[in-house]
Amino acid sequence: MTRTLLVTGGAGFIGGNFVLRQIAAGDRIINLDALTYAGNLDTLTSVQANVAHTFVEGSIADRALLDRLLREHQPDAIINFAAESHVDRSIDGPAAFVQTNVVGTLALLESARDYWRSLDGDAREAFRFLHVSTDEVYGSLGEQGKFTEQSPYQPNSPYSASKAASDHLVRAFHHTYGLPTLTTNCSNNYGPFQFPEKLIPLIIQRAVQGEPLPVYGDGKNIRDWLFVGDHCAAIDTVLRKGRIGEVYNVGGDAERENIVVVNTLCALLDARAPRSDGLPRASQITFVADRPGHDRRYAIDASKLKSELGWQPAQTFEQGMATTVDWYLANHEWTRRVLDGSYRLERIGTGI
Repeated sequence: MTRTLLVTGGAGFIGGNFVLRQIAAGDRIINLDALTYAGNLDTLTSVQANVAHTFVEGSIADRALLDRLLREHQPDAIINFAAESHVDRSIDGPAAFVQTNVVGTLALLESARDYWRSLDGDAREAFRFLHVSTDEVYGSLGEQGKFTEQSPYQPNSPYSASKAASDHLVRAFHHTYGLPTLTTNCSNNYGPFQFPEKLIPLIIQRAVQGEPLPVYGDGKNIRDWLFVGDHCAAIDTVLRKGRIGEVYNVGGDAERENIVVVNTLCALLDARAPRSDGLPRASQITFVADRPGHDRRYAIDASKLKSELGWQPAQTFEQGMATTVDWYLANHEWTRRVLDGSYRLERIGTGI
């Protein structure tokens, strides 16, 4: 059955991949995005003329716009990807993160609550509000253990603090008003269409250009890497089968030190696009001063999602990295157009 989904932040990295996936699966998408620095309509070129995709430029903090979209399109669910999402940018300018991730999410929740209350019968029973969040709300792990849905919130950056606040608002709207909410907390995503300030596309682009490859600190910070296609499949699984009011952690079972990730990318590029001088691209690695409040390790326990809803990641770390490198090498034009904007592969997040 065709669903109508209101997707916020659907021109961003994860949201854009989700929009493309769901249109291919037969859903109708109302795509609301403010087109800030990380929003990119080029990601949506393949569905630009598709009648199943309606793009609307606007903010989740705009109640009048939200109310109008809900009234006109009568969505079966709202999936909230809209967020300021880069830790380094939150260090340089935390106010924007509070405005979008906290104030904006509150406005979206209020609109969703009022819309849900207006529904009758099966439509009211079937409606869902799915909030996409991050494992960074849980803080930093030691050498052992993984984050579970019961892990205490201990955010360490302005970004993670703003996402923690939005998570709490979603929970509160379920328990206070009965809004049928779902929350997912994911590990580090990677894959096609990722804005090139993030580690993996940043390293790929700088490596191809023969520039230094910056690695924070000693390079031993650990992240659990999740291929974006697997994450999108998990979100759809939670949307279809998740228990109302519950939180589901999404991880890729792929813990790797940052330096291992960078060396993996260098090796893949050496095999596909070797340097003209024959030197390995790992020779471009440069260790730089660590960023403030840099969490040492994240790792996700996704067993609840796997056991209750039957989701499994389809891509191994090695498969996903190879797919990602191949995509960026084949899509220089997409990256060039992104880089024609204000972002120039500079390092941000160094100041306090």
